[in-house]
Amino acid sequence: MDQSKYDQMQGMLNKLEDIKNSQKSIIDKINHVITDLFQHPDKDLEKAMEGAHERASENVEKIREAINEYEIKFNKAQQS
Repeated sequence: MDQSKYDQMQGMLNKLEDIKNSQKSIIDKINHVITDLFQHPDKDLEKAMEGAHERASENVEKIREAINEYEIKFNKAQQS
């Protein structure tokens, strides 16, 4: 694999990791809101945060799967 292809693929992996980390940060922030709701209950906000948490968790899993698949391609390309 030539250096430019390697750099491009490595850059893509870095971006994917950054996206995954951003989603994890969003989950942490949602969890803080959910925790605050124990002291100041609001059913509507709680429902919204639970939905947001579920979607963000699904996003993390989908991004993790995409990273794994791309890493396989990256590794195969390095061996060529």
